Amino acid sequence: MVVRHSTIGVLLLSALIGIPRQVQAAEATNGRLEIIGEYRYAARESESVADAKALACREAWRQAIISSSLYRESTASVIDSPLLRELSYTLANRHVHDPQIVEQSEQGRTISCRVHGYLQTDESSRVIRTQLTSGPSPAEGIDQNRVLRILAVKEDATGAIAIQYQALKRLDWLGTHYQGGLRESADIMVDFYDEQGLLMKTERYPARRTATGDDVMNPGAIAVLKAAKPAGSRTYRVWLVK
Repeated sequence: MVVRHSTIGVLLLSALIGIPRQVQAAEATNGRLEIIGEYRYAARESESVADAKALACREAWRQAIISSSLYRESTASVIDSPLLRELSYTLANRHVHDPQIVEQSEQGRTISCRVHGYLQTDESSRVIRTQLTSGPSPAEGIDQNRVLRILAVKEDATGAIAIQYQALKRLDWLGTHYQGGLRESADIMVDFYDEQGLLMKTERYPARRTATGDDVMNPGAIAVLKAAKPAGSRTYRVWLVK
């Protein structure tokens, strides 16, 4: 690993994993806190450029959040890494105002994304307090899109990640699935991070009720997916494509 210092932050370089670049947050003005983040990601050969670009920008927004003075001061005493990661993504996905992707670049398989936006200080402080003290309610789940809801995530006795989810719409995996079927949308995403908190890889798992895969899940059906943690991973994040 090579560490270089610049006037705006610290750049961590690695050939194998995502690379967070400088993230600078300005002082809050009129209840708004400016956030800036940048992330560089080395995509795998099997990974599409579109997926790599989306991942780089998603991580850039997280870097912008966790480097803001509001986030740092509010979470300084919290050591629960999964909880902090979920909190940072909640803020990045739902509470950034005037979000902009300032720049995206591609050099070979290396993708960079730089973002800029604002946090409303009162709103963000309230979200942080609520999530740190209570977390998501069972009724709301951990994450949700138009077809799936993640209800619970925990590690089982073997160290695998057990993800309980619920179908919100009919999911049809038949080869001749009906028009409007949701086959391509019913995936559960898992980000794996190393001991330094850097993203190692993102895996996509189809939401199937059995190991072999049922042809249909009806609305309200609940199932459990098990995902093996790759070697070297310390923490993880389960999420759904919006």
